Amino acid sequence: MSEETLLYLFTGFMDAGKTSMIKETLFVNGFANECGNFLIICCEDGEEEYDIDKIKSYGANIVTIEDEEDFNLETLEKFKEEYNPEAVFIEYNGTWEVAPLFEMEYPDGWTIVQILSAVDATTFEMYMKNMRTMMQEQLFKSDVVVFNRCDDNTPKAKFRANIKNFNRPAQIVYERADGTIDDSPDELPFDIDADVIEITDADYALWFMDVMDNYKKYNGKKVHFLGYVYNPADGKMKKNTFVPGRFAMTCCVEDIQFLGIIAKYDGAKDIEHKSWVDITAEIKSEFMKEYKGKGPVLYPIEVKPADAPATKEDELVYFS
Repeated sequence: MSEETLLYLFTGFMDAGKTSMIKETLFVNGFANECGNFLIICCEDGEEEYDIDKIKSYGANIVTIEDEEDFNLETLEKFKEEYNPEAVFIEYNGTWEVAPLFEMEYPDGWTIVQILSAVDATTFEMYMKNMRTMMQEQLFKSDVVVFNRCDDNTPKAKFRANIKNFNRPAQIVYERADGTIDDSPDELPFDIDADVIEITDADYALWFMDVMDNYKKYNGKKVHFLGYVYNPADGKMKKNTFVPGRFAMTCCVEDIQFLGIIAKYDGAKDIEHKSWVDITAEIKSEFMKEYKGKGPVLYPIEVKPADAPATKEDELVYFS
């Protein structure tokens, strides 16, 4: 059996900062001294360049793959035979499909151990608006997403909600233009310290992602929002429970999903399935089988029938 070769995959659009991230990982954070004979596979030419002499001074190498069809087992086998690396850093092309990377074969012993993605904070909203599918393609499997070029006006909470919508496990890092990490709390568009947290339609998707990921900080808080009811009379719901929530569009009409939170309420049986309600509830963190662990549970204080939004389009909530 061959020894294991660790693959580190770096994704993101061109000029998002992948080269800088690899250089920082290897030379600033000192990983080049620990990973032995390493190989960089570069699949695009960005503004940032590698110092070839510096790479070779570590006894390492850098190679290029220019065409997407050449990123295959045959090419990687040649690299393995010629360089026999102990670690491989792949700077993937930001216009190539990412999904095939998780279906293709790799040389014996080569294993993807971490996927890191660079995102330019100054262009993220534009890309999500105009090229959402391509952006999600780059990030949907990422273990770590680094938003670089952040400043005081970067809407970190909105960015986080966008990523968590299609990649819940991802760790998100915000890096300022000077390279320092911004670990200040995400600023939310609603007042979490209010006696009752008012959640508008515009903020529902963001709030949902935040409360699901950070349910402990909402424990004991009260919340008010307009919700659509899931409460079928076919035995699918436990006694005295229903699920208020909203439908969110993530990418396109075919990608709409229901974002609901379990509510425990003695009057649940009287709440009509697929109705609209104006709900005020206290949030408690509890273990729920549906969450496969702890999560937020709503304890309604008041549930009133409500009119549906004016149009079908208004019934949807969004992440941006």
